[in-house]
Amino acid sequence: MQHSTLSARRPPLQDSGYGEWVKRISSSHNPEVRARAKLKERRGREREGRFLIEGAREVLRALEAGVSLEALYFCPDFLGDSGHRVVRRAETEGIPLTELAKAPFNVLSYRENPDGVVAVAKRQEKKLSNLSLPDDALVMVVEGLEKPGNLGALLRTADSAGAHALFTTGRGTDLENPNVIRSSMGSVFSLPVLAVDDAVLRTWLRQEGFALVATTPHTDTLYWDVSYRGRTAILLGAEHNGLSPEWLLGTPVQIPMQGLADSLNVATTGALLLYEALRQRRE
Repeated sequence: MQHSTLSARRPPLQDSGYGEWVKRISSSHNPEVRARAKLKERRGREREGRFLIEGAREVLRALEAGVSLEALYFCPDFLGDSGHRVVRRAETEGIPLTELAKAPFNVLSYRENPDGVVAVAKRQEKKLSNLSLPDDALVMVVEGLEKPGNLGALLRTADSAGAHALFTTGRGTDLENPNVIRSSMGSVFSLPVLAVDDAVLRTWLRQEGFALVATTPHTDTLYWDVSYRGRTAILLGAEHNGLSPEWLLGTPVQIPMQGLADSLNVATTGALLLYEALRQRRE
């Protein structure tokens, strides 16, 4: 007796309600694909004022946050249910769709196991003057952070802990780096994130009435012994050097270390302080 075999892969979108108007590209040498691939590098992002968002979850977060998407590329061979939902939502919002074969999609993708969705977004210029924060706002300032993955993890934690904004200073942090977007799981779009000049940000924090809590090993004050209940800015330094003297402001706090390690990952440090703030604010 013969049994029919059903493919586990979903059918391509032209068989799932999409018409011939969807543009299709089969060659990895296509000029459009090659041009978009330049957005994988910081120089290309800065020159074009655009960046790539890969992943169904990340693209959905961007759509929900109102990020302007210029195009959506998808590969039916990689798409799962979540990817199909994102493509259909993009279609309803009038975002141009392009179906890619595996080879050109892999030119755009930076993941080992892609889920078949890559969007092109326009860079958003955010200004301090446009921020609207509550009276008890909790924000985080990160100085000179070098590793995109750590920044993404901090964004994800800050979003989860209820922070209202995150600011980066020094060395021109690349907020559209693919590892920032991926590590944040899309929180880079739902949480206000601004790269600000050091002096400008210090002046703004003072004018806005923020109490500053600065992390440093050179103090006896433990991080749970200070108040985070009012307008508070948590200050974190880079992985190796910590905060510069210009940012050792307000109340210095330390995290007690019991073992041989003399420091924590910056994302872990930020998580401890953020959730202490959340604990205090819930009491």
